[in-house]
Amino acid sequence: STSGCSSNQSARVQTQKELMKAIKELKLRLPAERKAKGHFSTLNALKYALQCVKQVRANKEYYHQWSVEECHGCSLDLSTFTIEELDNITSEYTLKNTDTFSMAVSFLSGKVVYISPQGSSVLRCKPECLQGTIFSDLLAPQDVSTFYSSTAPCRLPQWASCIGSVDCTQEKSMFCRLSADRPQGGEMRYYPFRLTPYQLTIRDSDAAEPQPCCLLIAERVHSGYEAPRIPPDKRIFTTSHTPSCLFQEVDERAVPLLGYLPQDLVGTPILLCIHPEDRHIMVAIHEKIFQFAGQPVDYSPLRMCARSGEYVTMDTSWSSFVNPWSRKVAFIVGRHKVRTSPLNEDVFTAPQDCENRVTTPDIVHLSEQIHRLLVQPVHSSSSQGYSSLGSSGSRGSHRYSNKKRNPSENAHNMSRFVKCFLTRLFIPLFLIQPHFPGYCCITFRL
Repeated sequence: STSGCSSNQSARVQTQKELMKAIKELKLRLPAERKAKGHFSTLNALKYALQCVKQVRANKEYYHQWSVEECHGCSLDLSTFTIEELDNITSEYTLKNTDTFSMAVSFLSGKVVYISPQGSSVLRCKPECLQGTIFSDLLAPQDVSTFYSSTAPCRLPQWASCIGSVDCTQEKSMFCRLSADRPQGGEMRYYPFRLTPYQLTIRDSDAAEPQPCCLLIAERVHSGYEAPRIPPDKRIFTTSHTPSCLFQEVDERAVPLLGYLPQDLVGTPILLCIHPEDRHIMVAIHEKIFQFAGQPVDYSPLRMCARSGEYVTMDTSWSSFVNPWSRKVAFIVGRHKVRTSPLNEDVFTAPQDCENRVTTPDIVHLSEQIHRLLVQPVHSSSSQGYSSLGSSGSRGSHRYSNKKRNPSENAHNMSRFVKCFLTRLFIPLFLIQPHFPGYCCITFRL
Protein backbone atom coordinates (compact mmCIF):
# COMPACT_ATOMS: atom_id res chain seq x y z
CA SER A 1 0.00 0.00 0.00
CA THR A 2 1.00 3.64 -0.40
CA SER A 3 1.10 4.23 3.36
CA GLY A 4 3.35 1.19 3.85
CA CYS A 5 5.85 2.40 1.22
CA SER A 6 5.83 5.86 2.71
CA SER A 7 6.57 4.59 6.22
CA ASN A 8 9.41 2.38 4.91
CA GLN A 9 10.92 5.31 3.04
CA SER A 10 10.73 7.59 6.07
CA ALA A 11 12.39 4.89 8.20
CA ARG A 12 15.25 4.62 5.68
CA VAL A 13 15.68 8.39 5.67
CA GLN A 14 15.77 8.43 9.47
CA THR A 15 18.31 5.59 9.53
CA GLN A 16 20.47 7.42 6.99
CA LYS A 17 20.36 10.58 9.09
CA GLU A 18 21.42 8.69 12.20
CA LEU A 19 24.19 6.99 10.26
CA MET A 20 25.55 10.29 8.95
CA LYS A 21 25.32 11.78 12.44
CA ALA A 22 27.28 8.84 13.89
CA ILE A 23 29.98 9.10 11.18
CA LYS A 24 30.24 12.85 11.75
CA GLU A 25 30.75 12.32 15.48
CA LEU A 26 33.27 9.57 14.78
CA LYS A 27 35.26 11.90 12.51
CA LEU A 28 35.48 14.44 15.34
CA ARG A 29 37.12 11.82 17.53
CA LEU A 30 39.73 10.85 14.96
CA PRO A 31 43.35 11.60 15.99
CA ALA A 32 44.77 14.47 13.94
CA GLU A 33 47.29 12.24 12.15
CA ARG A 34 44.49 10.02 10.85
CA LYS A 35 42.39 12.78 9.37
CA ALA A 36 42.11 13.07 5.60
CA LYS A 37 39.98 14.88 3.06
CA GLY A 38 37.12 13.66 0.90
CA HIS A 39 35.97 10.04 0.86
CA PHE A 40 39.11 8.94 2.68
CA SER A 41 37.91 10.69 5.84
CA THR A 42 34.90 8.35 6.10
CA LEU A 43 37.08 5.32 5.40
CA ASN A 44 39.61 6.40 8.04
CA ALA A 45 36.81 6.94 10.55
CA LEU A 46 35.42 3.44 9.98
CA LYS A 47 38.89 1.87 10.19
CA TYR A 48 39.50 3.74 13.43
CA ALA A 49 36.20 2.44 14.82
CA LEU A 50 37.19 -1.12 13.87
CA GLN A 51 40.53 -0.68 15.62
CA CYS A 52 38.76 0.54 18.76
CA VAL A 53 36.50 -2.54 18.72
CA LYS A 54 39.54 -4.81 18.48
CA GLN A 55 41.13 -3.01 21.41
CA VAL A 56 38.01 -3.45 23.53
CA ARG A 57 38.26 -7.16 22.83
CA ALA A 58 41.97 -7.07 23.74
CA ASN A 59 40.96 -5.30 26.94
CA LYS A 60 38.70 -8.20 27.94
CA GLU A 61 41.34 -10.77 26.97
CA TYR A 62 43.93 -8.95 29.07
CA TYR A 63 41.91 -9.13 32.27
CA HIS A 64 40.92 -12.70 31.47
CA GLN A 65 44.66 -13.38 31.27
CA TRP A 66 44.99 -12.34 34.93
CA SER A 67 42.42 -14.90 36.06
CA VAL A 68 44.05 -17.60 33.90
CA GLU A 69 47.50 -16.86 35.34
CA GLU A 70 46.03 -16.89 38.82
CA CYS A 71 44.45 -20.31 38.20
CA HIS A 72 47.73 -21.71 36.89
CA GLY A 73 49.57 -20.80 40.07
CA CYS A 74 51.14 -17.50 39.11
CA SER A 75 52.61 -16.87 42.54
CA LEU A 76 52.85 -13.16 43.25
CA ASP A 77 54.36 -12.17 46.56
CA LEU A 78 52.48 -8.88 46.72
CA SER A 79 52.67 -6.55 49.70
CA THR A 80 49.34 -4.99 50.66
CA PHE A 81 49.01 -1.22 50.94
CA THR A 82 46.16 1.02 51.99
CA ILE A 83 45.35 4.11 49.93
CA GLU A 84 46.87 6.33 52.64
CA GLU A 85 50.09 4.32 52.77
CA LEU A 86 50.41 4.36 48.99
CA ASP A 87 49.79 8.10 48.88
CA ASN A 88 52.49 8.79 51.48
CA ILE A 89 55.08 6.58 49.78
CA THR A 90 54.52 7.63 46.16
CA SER A 91 54.52 11.32 47.10
CA GLU A 92 58.25 11.00 47.75
CA TYR A 93 58.71 10.48 44.02
CA THR A 94 55.89 12.49 42.44
CA LEU A 95 56.46 15.71 44.40
CA LYS A 96 60.01 15.95 43.06
CA ASN A 97 58.63 16.54 39.56
CA THR A 98 55.51 18.58 38.82
CA ASP A 99 54.96 16.53 35.64
CA THR A 100 54.86 13.19 37.49
CA PHE A 101 51.98 11.40 39.18
CA SER A 102 51.13 7.87 40.30
CA MET A 103 48.09 5.78 39.48
CA ALA A 104 46.93 2.29 40.44
CA VAL A 105 44.83 0.21 38.02
CA SER A 106 43.01 -2.92 39.15
CA PHE A 107 44.07 -6.09 37.35
CA LEU A 108 40.56 -7.47 37.95
CA SER A 109 38.38 -4.65 36.67
CA GLY A 110 40.73 -2.39 34.73
CA LYS A 111 39.49 0.60 36.74
CA VAL A 112 41.57 3.33 38.34
CA VAL A 113 41.44 2.65 42.09
CA TYR A 114 43.98 5.28 43.11
CA ILE A 115 45.52 8.41 41.63
CA SER A 116 47.83 10.86 43.35
CA PRO A 117 46.59 14.44 43.87
CA GLN A 118 48.95 15.71 41.17
CA GLY A 119 47.33 13.51 38.52
CA SER A 120 44.33 15.72 37.81
CA SER A 121 46.48 18.81 37.22
CA VAL A 122 48.94 16.95 34.97
CA LEU A 123 46.08 15.44 32.94
CA ARG A 124 44.15 18.74 33.06
CA CYS A 125 40.88 17.40 34.36
CA LYS A 126 38.81 17.20 37.54
CA PRO A 127 39.81 14.49 40.06
CA GLU A 128 36.33 12.93 39.96
CA CYS A 129 36.78 12.29 36.22
CA LEU A 130 39.63 9.87 36.94
CA GLN A 131 38.65 7.88 40.01
CA GLY A 132 36.85 4.70 38.98
CA THR A 133 37.27 5.21 35.24
CA ILE A 134 38.44 2.40 32.95
CA PHE A 135 42.14 3.06 32.39
CA SER A 136 42.07 1.99 28.74
CA ASP A 137 39.63 4.87 28.10
CA LEU A 138 42.44 7.26 29.00
CA LEU A 139 44.86 5.68 26.53
CA ALA A 140 45.21 6.64 22.89
CA PRO A 141 43.76 3.69 20.93
CA GLN A 142 47.05 3.02 19.12
CA ASP A 143 48.84 2.61 22.47
CA VAL A 144 46.45 0.16 24.16
CA SER A 145 48.23 -2.94 22.90
CA THR A 146 51.60 -1.53 24.01
CA PHE A 147 50.26 -1.05 27.52
CA TYR A 148 48.84 -4.58 27.72
CA SER A 149 51.96 -6.25 26.38
CA SER A 150 54.13 -4.36 28.88
CA THR A 151 52.05 -5.06 31.99
CA ALA A 152 51.56 -8.82 32.15
CA PRO A 153 51.04 -9.29 35.92
CA CYS A 154 53.62 -12.02 36.48
CA ARG A 155 56.37 -10.06 34.75
CA LEU A 156 56.13 -6.82 36.70
CA PRO A 157 58.57 -5.91 39.49
CA GLN A 158 57.17 -5.57 43.00
CA TRP A 159 56.58 -2.08 44.27
CA ALA A 160 57.70 -3.13 47.77
CA SER A 161 61.20 -3.80 46.45
CA CYS A 162 61.38 -0.27 45.00
CA ILE A 163 60.57 1.59 48.21
CA GLY A 164 63.57 3.52 49.42
CA SER A 165 65.48 3.33 46.12
CA VAL A 166 67.02 6.47 44.68
CA ASP A 167 65.09 6.32 41.41
CA CYS A 168 61.98 4.20 41.15
CA THR A 169 61.82 4.76 37.37
CA GLN A 170 64.95 2.70 36.70
CA GLU A 171 62.75 -0.31 35.90
CA LYS A 172 61.72 -0.99 32.32
CA SER A 173 59.31 1.68 31.11
CA MET A 174 56.91 2.12 28.23
CA PHE A 175 55.60 5.17 26.43
CA CYS A 176 51.89 5.84 25.97
CA ARG A 177 49.65 8.80 25.22
CA LEU A 178 47.04 9.71 27.83
CA SER A 179 44.08 12.05 27.86
CA ALA A 180 41.35 12.63 30.43
CA ASP A 181 39.93 15.66 28.66
CA ARG A 182 36.70 14.78 26.85
CA PRO A 183 35.66 17.98 25.02
CA GLN A 184 32.09 18.11 23.78
CA GLY A 185 32.37 17.81 20.02
CA GLY A 186 36.03 18.86 20.13
CA GLU A 187 39.18 17.07 19.07
CA MET A 188 40.83 14.65 21.49
CA ARG A 189 44.25 15.83 22.67
CA TYR A 190 46.63 13.18 23.97
CA TYR A 191 49.89 13.84 25.80
CA PRO A 192 52.92 11.51 25.82
CA PHE A 193 53.91 9.90 29.11
CA ARG A 194 56.63 7.56 30.26
CA LEU A 195 54.94 4.85 32.34
CA THR A 196 56.89 2.66 34.77
CA PRO A 197 54.72 -0.27 35.96
CA TYR A 198 54.85 -2.25 39.22
CA GLN A 199 52.66 -4.83 40.91
CA LEU A 200 51.12 -4.52 44.35
CA THR A 201 47.92 -5.21 46.29
CA ILE A 202 45.62 -2.42 47.51
CA ARG A 203 43.03 -2.56 50.25
CA ASP A 204 40.47 0.25 50.00
CA SER A 205 39.16 -0.27 53.51
CA ASP A 206 39.34 -2.74 56.38
CA ALA A 207 36.18 -4.46 55.18
CA ALA A 208 37.12 -4.58 51.47
CA GLU A 209 38.91 -7.49 49.84
CA PRO A 210 42.47 -6.62 48.72
CA GLN A 211 42.79 -6.44 44.96
CA PRO A 212 45.92 -6.91 42.82
CA CYS A 213 46.83 -3.76 40.96
CA CYS A 214 49.30 -2.31 38.50
CA LEU A 215 50.93 0.79 39.95
CA LEU A 216 52.05 3.27 37.31
CA ILE A 217 54.57 6.06 37.84
CA ALA A 218 53.65 8.44 35.00
CA GLU A 219 55.97 11.19 33.82
CA ARG A 220 54.95 13.67 31.13
CA VAL A 221 57.40 13.78 28.22
CA HIS A 222 58.19 17.18 26.73
CA SER A 223 59.92 18.13 23.51
CA GLY A 224 63.68 18.09 23.88
CA TYR A 225 63.86 21.47 22.17
CA GLU A 226 61.58 23.26 24.65
CA ALA A 227 62.60 24.43 28.12
CA PRO A 228 64.10 22.67 29.97
CA ARG A 229 65.94 21.78 26.77
CA ILE A 230 68.09 18.72 26.28
CA PRO A 231 71.69 20.03 25.91
CA PRO A 232 72.86 19.94 22.27
CA ASP A 233 75.65 17.46 23.05
CA LYS A 234 73.08 15.08 24.63
CA ARG A 235 70.67 15.04 21.68
CA ILE A 236 71.71 11.55 20.63
CA PHE A 237 69.73 8.35 20.08
CA THR A 238 70.15 4.99 18.39
CA THR A 239 67.95 2.87 16.16
CA SER A 240 68.23 -0.52 14.53
CA HIS A 241 66.60 -1.74 11.35
CA THR A 242 66.43 -4.95 9.37
CA PRO A 243 67.98 -5.60 5.94
CA SER A 244 64.46 -4.93 4.63
CA CYS A 245 64.78 -1.37 6.02
CA LEU A 246 62.12 -1.76 8.71
CA PHE A 247 62.66 -0.22 12.13
CA GLN A 248 63.42 -2.96 14.66
CA GLU A 249 64.32 -1.03 17.82
CA VAL A 250 64.11 2.65 18.68
CA ASP A 251 66.02 4.14 21.60
CA GLU A 252 63.75 5.87 24.14
CA ARG A 253 65.97 8.95 23.84
CA ALA A 254 64.41 9.46 20.38
CA VAL A 255 60.99 10.23 21.90
CA PRO A 256 61.63 13.87 22.94
CA LEU A 257 63.81 14.48 19.87
CA LEU A 258 61.49 13.16 17.12
CA GLY A 259 58.10 13.17 18.85
CA TYR A 260 57.39 9.55 17.91
CA LEU A 261 56.89 6.85 20.50
CA PRO A 262 58.87 3.64 19.85
CA GLN A 263 55.73 1.73 18.82
CA ASP A 264 54.99 4.39 16.18
CA LEU A 265 58.17 3.51 14.29
CA VAL A 266 58.89 -0.17 14.95
CA GLY A 267 57.86 -2.21 11.91
CA THR A 268 57.66 0.83 9.59
CA PRO A 269 60.12 1.66 6.77
CA ILE A 270 63.07 3.73 7.95
CA LEU A 271 63.02 5.50 4.56
CA LEU A 272 59.61 6.87 5.51
CA CYS A 273 61.36 9.07 8.09
CA ILE A 274 64.05 10.26 5.68
CA HIS A 275 63.61 13.41 3.58
CA PRO A 276 62.65 12.42 -0.01
CA GLU A 277 65.77 14.14 -1.38
CA ASP A 278 68.02 12.20 1.04
CA ARG A 279 66.60 8.72 0.51
CA HIS A 280 69.03 7.84 -2.28
CA ILE A 281 71.87 8.52 0.19
CA MET A 282 70.65 5.54 2.22
CA VAL A 283 71.57 3.24 -0.67
CA ALA A 284 75.15 4.53 -0.62
CA ILE A 285 75.22 4.19 3.18
CA HIS A 286 74.18 0.54 3.01
CA GLU A 287 76.73 -0.16 0.28
CA LYS A 288 79.41 1.08 2.69
CA ILE A 289 77.86 -0.92 5.53
CA PHE A 290 78.09 -4.03 3.38
CA GLN A 291 81.64 -3.24 2.28
CA PHE A 292 82.92 -2.59 5.83
CA ALA A 293 80.61 -5.04 7.62
CA GLY A 294 81.07 -4.88 11.37
CA GLN A 295 82.94 -1.56 11.31
CA PRO A 296 81.47 1.88 12.10
CA VAL A 297 80.66 3.97 9.06
CA ASP A 298 80.29 7.75 9.38
CA TYR A 299 78.25 9.49 6.75
CA SER A 300 76.98 12.89 5.69
CA PRO A 301 74.03 14.43 7.55
CA LEU A 302 70.49 13.24 6.86
CA ARG A 303 67.16 14.94 7.40
CA MET A 304 64.75 12.90 9.50
CA CYS A 305 61.07 13.75 9.84
CA ALA A 306 59.68 14.54 13.28
CA ARG A 307 56.07 13.76 14.19
CA SER A 308 55.22 17.44 13.68
CA GLY A 309 56.07 17.03 9.99
CA GLU A 310 59.23 19.14 10.15
CA TYR A 311 62.67 17.75 9.38
CA VAL A 312 65.55 17.53 11.83
CA THR A 313 69.10 17.40 10.44
CA MET A 314 71.11 14.53 11.96
CA ASP A 315 74.78 13.58 11.93
CA THR A 316 74.67 9.82 11.49
CA SER A 317 77.04 6.89 11.92
CA TRP A 318 76.20 3.29 11.13
CA SER A 319 77.36 -0.21 11.92
CA SER A 320 76.07 -3.71 11.36
CA PHE A 321 75.82 -7.02 13.13
CA VAL A 322 76.73 -9.93 10.86
CA ASN A 323 75.55 -13.41 11.72
CA PRO A 324 78.83 -15.33 12.13
CA TRP A 325 77.35 -18.54 10.72
CA SER A 326 75.38 -17.30 7.71
CA ARG A 327 77.79 -14.39 7.12
CA LYS A 328 74.84 -12.17 6.33
CA VAL A 329 73.91 -8.82 7.86
CA ALA A 330 71.39 -9.50 10.65
CA PHE A 331 70.56 -5.87 11.39
CA ILE A 332 71.96 -2.35 11.09
CA VAL A 333 72.45 0.06 13.97
CA GLY A 334 72.33 3.82 13.48
CA ARG A 335 73.63 6.43 15.90
CA HIS A 336 72.03 9.82 15.32
CA LYS A 337 73.00 13.21 16.74
CA VAL A 338 70.84 16.27 16.17
CA ARG A 339 72.68 18.97 14.24
CA THR A 340 69.82 21.37 13.46
CA SER A 341 66.65 21.72 15.55
CA PRO A 342 63.20 22.06 13.92
CA LEU A 343 61.59 25.49 13.65
CA ASN A 344 58.56 24.26 15.57
CA GLU A 345 60.13 23.21 18.87
CA ASP A 346 57.10 21.10 19.87
CA VAL A 347 57.81 17.89 17.96
CA PHE A 348 54.70 16.26 19.47
CA THR A 349 52.41 18.56 17.50
CA ALA A 350 50.08 16.53 15.29
CA PRO A 351 50.89 16.94 11.57
CA GLN A 352 48.44 18.82 9.37
CA ASP A 353 48.19 15.93 6.90
CA CYS A 354 49.29 12.31 6.49
CA GLU A 355 51.26 12.73 3.27
CA ASN A 356 54.65 12.36 4.98
CA ARG A 357 53.65 8.97 6.43
CA VAL A 358 52.60 7.31 3.16
CA THR A 359 54.81 4.62 1.63
CA THR A 360 55.59 5.83 -1.88
CA PRO A 361 56.87 3.76 -4.83
CA ASP A 362 60.40 5.18 -4.46
CA ILE A 363 60.52 3.95 -0.84
CA VAL A 364 59.55 0.45 -1.96
CA HIS A 365 62.08 0.49 -4.81
CA LEU A 366 65.00 1.75 -2.68
CA SER A 367 64.16 -0.67 0.16
CA GLU A 368 64.19 -3.59 -2.27
CA GLN A 369 67.51 -2.40 -3.70
CA ILE A 370 69.07 -2.29 -0.22
CA HIS A 371 67.58 -5.68 0.70
CA ARG A 372 69.02 -7.36 -2.41
CA LEU A 373 72.43 -6.04 -1.40
CA LEU A 374 72.30 -7.11 2.25
CA VAL A 375 71.00 -10.66 1.70
CA GLN A 376 74.32 -11.53 0.08
CA PRO A 377 77.00 -13.18 2.28
CA VAL A 378 79.69 -10.82 3.54
CA HIS A 379 83.19 -11.71 2.28
CA SER A 380 85.13 -8.63 3.35
CA SER A 381 88.32 -9.48 5.19
CA SER A 382 88.16 -6.10 6.93
CA SER A 383 85.16 -7.11 9.05
CA GLN A 384 86.01 -6.67 12.70
CA GLY A 385 85.99 -9.78 14.79
CA TYR A 386 84.90 -12.26 12.14
CA SER A 387 88.28 -13.89 11.59
CA SER A 388 88.34 -14.54 15.32
CA LEU A 389 85.83 -17.23 14.53
CA GLY A 390 88.66 -19.16 12.93
CA SER A 391 90.82 -21.57 14.88
CA SER A 392 93.89 -19.35 14.96
CA GLY A 393 92.14 -16.35 16.52
CA SER A 394 94.16 -13.76 14.58
CA ARG A 395 91.88 -11.09 13.19
CA GLY A 396 91.95 -10.49 9.46
CA SER A 397 94.40 -13.24 8.56
CA HIS A 398 91.95 -16.03 7.71
CA ARG A 399 88.81 -16.36 5.65
CA TYR A 400 85.70 -17.62 7.31
CA SER A 401 85.60 -21.40 7.30
CA ASN A 402 82.42 -23.41 6.75
CA LYS A 403 83.99 -26.40 8.43
CA LYS A 404 81.73 -28.05 11.02
CA ARG A 405 82.65 -27.42 14.63
CA ASN A 406 81.46 -28.90 17.86
CA PRO A 407 78.98 -26.89 20.00
CA SER A 408 81.52 -25.91 22.65
CA GLU A 409 83.85 -24.47 20.01
CA ASN A 410 80.95 -22.58 18.45
CA ALA A 411 80.03 -21.12 21.85
CA HIS A 412 83.64 -20.11 22.48
CA ASN A 413 83.95 -18.47 19.08
CA MET A 414 80.64 -16.69 19.50
CA SER A 415 81.66 -15.27 22.88
CA ARG A 416 84.91 -13.90 21.44
CA PHE A 417 83.03 -12.46 18.49
CA VAL A 418 80.41 -10.68 20.59
CA LYS A 419 83.02 -9.36 23.03
CA CYS A 420 85.03 -7.84 20.19
CA PHE A 421 81.90 -6.49 18.53
CA LEU A 422 80.44 -4.86 21.65
CA THR A 423 83.80 -3.49 22.80
CA ARG A 424 84.52 -1.77 19.50
CA LEU A 425 81.06 -0.61 18.47
CA PHE A 426 79.35 0.02 21.83
CA ILE A 427 76.11 -1.50 20.59
CA PRO A 428 73.39 -1.69 23.29
CA LEU A 429 72.72 -5.21 24.54
CA PHE A 430 68.99 -4.97 23.92
CA LEU A 431 69.64 -4.70 20.17
CA ILE A 432 71.62 -7.95 20.07
CA GLN A 433 69.69 -10.20 22.42
CA PRO A 434 66.61 -10.91 20.22
CA HIS A 435 68.87 -12.47 17.57
CA PHE A 436 71.03 -14.57 19.90
CA PRO A 437 69.04 -15.13 23.13
CA GLY A 438 71.68 -17.38 24.63
CA TYR A 439 74.72 -15.24 24.03
CA CYS A 440 74.37 -13.12 27.19
CA CYS A 441 75.35 -15.97 29.49
CA ILE A 442 78.46 -16.43 27.35
CA THR A 443 79.57 -12.80 27.39
CA PHE A 444 78.98 -12.46 31.12
CA ARG A 445 81.54 -15.22 31.71
CA LEU A 446 84.25 -13.45 29.70
